[in-house]
Formats: sequence, structure tokens, C-alpha cells
Amino acid sequence: MTVAITGATGQLGRLVIDTLKDKIAPDGNVALARSTDKAADLGVPARVFDYDAPETLAPALDGIDTLLLISGSDIGRRVPQHAAVIKAAKSAGVQHIVYTSLLNAPTSTLGLAPEHVETEELLAASGIEHTILRNGWYTENYTMGLPSALEHNALFGAAKDGRISSATRQDYAEAAAAVLMDAGPRGKTYELSGDDNFALSDLAATLSAQAGKDIPYVDMPEADYAAALAGPGLPAELAGFLAHCDVEASKGVPFEEGTQLSTLIGRPTTPLATAVATAIL
Repeated sequence: MTVAITGATGQLGRLVIDTLKDKIAPDGNVALARSTDKAADLGVPARVFDYDAPETLAPALDGIDTLLLISGSDIGRRVPQHAAVIKAAKSAGVQHIVYTSLLNAPTSTLGLAPEHVETEELLAASGIEHTILRNGWYTENYTMGLPSALEHNALFGAAKDGRISSATRQDYAEAAAAVLMDAGPRGKTYELSGDDNFALSDLAATLSAQAGKDIPYVDMPEADYAAALAGPGLPAELAGFLAHCDVEASKGVPFEEGTQLSTLIGRPTTPLATAVATAIL
């Protein structure tokens, strides 16, 4: 079996490829990326695969049995990009597509949800066997801000006491690899989330314990938090999006009581304390 991974040079894609290296022969694990130069360190064959250059898609999928379609990063443009990939996969004879969607996509109020729902509908209409991985929030979305919290002696956010059932990228990567290697029934939809959940105040308490000093959680109105994020130079649109996600977290959107992720990977999902320790090393 030959497996190909889109977005192979991205944070999730790299982890999936590394995980698959222990499971399949090197030539059975293909990296798809806009630049093969950036994929040179992955240690697997790489092919040019540019969502915005449709002519590159079908040739890159020649001989591929199973495709991991990691959702694109260009928010607002992902539906036509994903549609082009699905069309190319059908043309190339890909037998199975695994797609990284969003936790509870059909009912989610996150601004990200509609593009994922449309992509799931495109897959359903394609006639290609497919599996949907509805990934929850990445723990790294929060731990990446911990060095700044240490610097400013406060963790800022707009999530109030909303509970977040996140997991690390490594957890999600191992789940994707497990599904890619499974020769069993296809057509499943997995709702993937961490075994445990936390509020941002819990994150601040965990950080405080590991840093040896008090780092309180400071909740802010959405507009103020967006402005604070944009202050250090973050693009205003991205800052607004991140603030929106925090507000949705206050409503419980990233919360899920389930163990489908840990069942897939055969171990508990990464504890918050471990992720915090990794982030502040």
C-alpha cells in the first residue's frame, strides 16, 4: 500500500510521516508539498502538490492507494482547494481519502466549521471511500502562548471558564496514522478530543506550578483580547480569529466527552502538564 500525505511540511503532516515511518516501507510513504526542497529532510519520497496549481495534483497522486487530506491553511479558500484535490484523487484512482475535519463540524459555531462541512459533503458525493477525522482543538494552540505568559506574569484570554478537550498534534498524528494503516471498514467519522479537559484558569495554574511563580489567568472582553494579540504585531485578522475561538470556547464548543482518540492511538492522550512542560523547556 502506498500512502500520501498533503501538507507534508506542515506541523501535523511532519508528525504523521514520522509516525508512519515505523509502520510502512519508506517508498510507501509519500510526502506531498508545494516545495519538495522543504520536504527533503522528511526521509521519504516527495512530490510537488500545490492546491493552487491543479495541474500538479493528479500526477502527484499517480499510484497512491490512500490519501491523507490535511485541511488547507488558507481559510476562506479551502473548499475550492479541497474540491480540486478530491477531483484529482478520483482521476488518479485513489481508493481511500482520510480527511482532517473539525470536532462536531455540522453543529459547531466556530467560523472554521462551514468549510469543513462542505468538504465532507464533497467527499460524500465523490464516490471515493473516505474516513473523516474530526479533530478537536490542538493543545499547542494554547501552550504556544506560555512563554509570553511567563514574560508578562499573566495568561490572557477570552474563554471565561469554558472547558477545552484538546490533545496534542502528536496525538492527532498517531490517530491519522492508525486510520491510514487500518485495512478494516472505511466510511467512519471519528470525533477526536483529549481524554481530559481544562479551563484556561487550569492552564494558568499548571503553568504556575511548573514555573514556580504565580501566573494568573486574566479574562478579557473579545475586542480587548483581539487588540492585545494584535499589539505585538500579529495580523489583525488572525488576532480577531483567535479571540473569536476563545469566545466560542467560553460556550463549550471545544468540549467533548469521548475517548475515540485515545482508543485509536492505544494510549491516553497527552496530559496537560506534559504539554506545558514541553512548551516552557
